[in-house]
Amino acid sequence: MTERLDGLAVRCSGCGIPLQTENPDQPGYLPEKALEREPVICQRCFRIKNYNEASSVTVDQDEFLALLSKIGDKDALVIHIVDLFDFEGSMISGLQRFVGNNPVLLVVNKIDLLPKVSNWNKIRNWVQHQAKEQGLKTVDIVLCSARKNQGFDRLLEAVAEYRGDRDVYVVGATNVGKSTLINRLIRDYSDLEQELTTSRYPGTTLDMVNIPLDDGRAIIDTPGIVYPWRFSEIVSRRNLGILMPDKPLKPAVYQLNAGQTLFFGAMARFDFIEGEHQSFTCYIGSGLGIHRTKLERADQLFAEHAGELLSPPTKEELDEMPEWTRHEFRISRNSQSDVFISGLGWIRINGTNGALIAVHAPRGIRVLVRPSLI
Repeated sequence: MTERLDGLAVRCSGCGIPLQTENPDQPGYLPEKALEREPVICQRCFRIKNYNEASSVTVDQDEFLALLSKIGDKDALVIHIVDLFDFEGSMISGLQRFVGNNPVLLVVNKIDLLPKVSNWNKIRNWVQHQAKEQGLKTVDIVLCSARKNQGFDRLLEAVAEYRGDRDVYVVGATNVGKSTLINRLIRDYSDLEQELTTSRYPGTTLDMVNIPLDDGRAIIDTPGIVYPWRFSEIVSRRNLGILMPDKPLKPAVYQLNAGQTLFFGAMARFDFIEGEHQSFTCYIGSGLGIHRTKLERADQLFAEHAGELLSPPTKEELDEMPEWTRHEFRISRNSQSDVFISGLGWIRINGTNGALIAVHAPRGIRVLVRPSLI
């Protein structure tokens, strides 16, 4: 039974879900005595905040889309937060269809993962091009790092510039840093002492969270959309911390001849099939080991050593993941391309004479070729 106060459902101040005290396996559960806590949060949020422990409670994907579809009928500023490390994996497909004519401010989080010497104007232009390719019209783009508090002054300026007297809807896929950024907005725009649940686990926010602002408007945090083509949605909780970098990426450069293979633990594999001797730069989290071998030995090596020499994941965890599928790409001359693996990182092709390459990754994981980010 949903808890009520003055006829209204009591909601978790962490994730926004209506609270209930009867079914521990359903979203919004908390023990009855916990209703006396201030602020009132569900058991799931309590465990995340105090023990860094996630629960398996999820909300139906159709509910997420139904919530998003309401934004087009509002007069609002829409802030779309994406993860620079998983850019193509965290962009909301067809967002323009949901938001109608409302202005969209694209906020690109986790720029602290790129080298400090990066050309930020080029990065911004790259983001603008990629967003346009996906049909998203933006009024502005802000590069930031919620964790390092970089770019946040510019975000506040942009919100002030484009909001007017509108509400602000914040949208994004799971695990892009959405709640962390909203907590910063709350501190600047509202006297309300409320902190959204933030963790590294996907799907932390389960329902719309309405945060009133001092001018009578509100910031509305929407649930994170769960996209199954991202590694973050298929790996174990232990491996999620390994895959998701929390420090600047250290590019790993490999000089390869045709007929050589790189394994990224037992998560994915990169084959250099045809082309002149050239270098490839891998941008992945430092917790995932890279193993080089000959292409002719790659299948046997995986069969005999996946989960051991090639790890993570373990053999038991591999059994829980989809089987690998193969993606082949011909890289044209002078293309300056990355091979992107959603949630794992990317490999930059540094040669200018073209190459034939293949990527093996769990079925359903998004793998594509894009213009080089760096």
